[in-house]
Amino acid sequence: MTSLSDPAYLVEPQARPAPPRLRPRLRDVFFGDLLAASLTVAMLGVILLALPPFLNWALIDAAWTVAEGQDCAQVGACWAFVAAKARLILFGLYPPSEHWRPMVVIAFFLLLTLASMPPRAWGRGLALAWTLGIAAILLLMRGGALGLSYVPTMHWGGLPVTLLLATLSLAFAFPLALALAVGRQSRLPVARYLSIGVIEIIRGTPLLSLLFVASILLPMFLPAGWSPDKLVRALVALTVFSTAYLAEVIRGGLQDIPPGQVEASRALGVSSIATLRHIVIPQALRKVIPPLTNTLIVMVKNTSLVFVVGLFDLLSSGRSALTDPAWPTPFVETYLFIGGLYFVICFSISLYARWLEGYLGRARIR
Repeated sequence: MTSLSDPAYLVEPQARPAPPRLRPRLRDVFFGDLLAASLTVAMLGVILLALPPFLNWALIDAAWTVAEGQDCAQVGACWAFVAAKARLILFGLYPPSEHWRPMVVIAFFLLLTLASMPPRAWGRGLALAWTLGIAAILLLMRGGALGLSYVPTMHWGGLPVTLLLATLSLAFAFPLALALAVGRQSRLPVARYLSIGVIEIIRGTPLLSLLFVASILLPMFLPAGWSPDKLVRALVALTVFSTAYLAEVIRGGLQDIPPGQVEASRALGVSSIATLRHIVIPQALRKVIPPLTNTLIVMVKNTSLVFVVGLFDLLSSGRSALTDPAWPTPFVETYLFIGGLYFVICFSISLYARWLEGYLGRARIR
């Protein structure tokens, strides 16, 4: 029998290896090897060289207020032009005396978006709120009732048109994309090949072509006397285009669902529709939040292409503001302002998607 004084008990235990760092240090990320260090130094040099001239142009030498438009022709940025044309850029050709209506529309969009952010708010009540909100937005923009003057869609423009097209096209496209994604995964040959054909044809067609087709050919397939306005035609093209891309994103999530869950659901007697609604689709959407976010951001930016069919979205309104001969056409300042608005919208979507992905992940663990 071994005693406590035996040398075997006096052997020191081997030290355990230190656990790996979960988050790499900044020094390891930017200066981990020679290539990373070289790229970091080069980028810092470019930033240090470009930042002072940009700050001089954008802030120090900039013109914030001028007496006349031609006084803005100087070395610095002409932010006075953006301030003077802000309403034209934001609201397009909408009658100036009625600018309060698109302002209220933008506020409606903001309130509905904020109300939709908590997952606990998702449900029929939120869908009803969005339906009533969109109806109120269209009534405010169009008028012709409740004492509001009528404003045709050809006079709509700016940020409300961008938000309206992006929201409605994605809202109409999402259920269609779900149907195509499920159809492409179906065992029925007709549904599968029909879904594949629709998706591949749309994905192989540029959005500009779809906009021209919806603007020119769509009225030819409608009965005589039916001629939807340009806003509806552009909405149809954007909806069709986003449907195909959303369907492929959702299909990627459907493929990642283990088939055993569907088999277990069938063994318990759950119907196929209930299985898709309560088991398969929620898990698939949770898995594809990043690519869904990317598609949403792309579609928001794609609304800038509707100018080819004569609609004044945010970008088209900016181009229209630059045609004023009383100003020295500060293109850079105008496009920076418009780009900043797009950045705020798209970056907000990205931040919310990151938060939602973490929230759903924590909820799943609990």
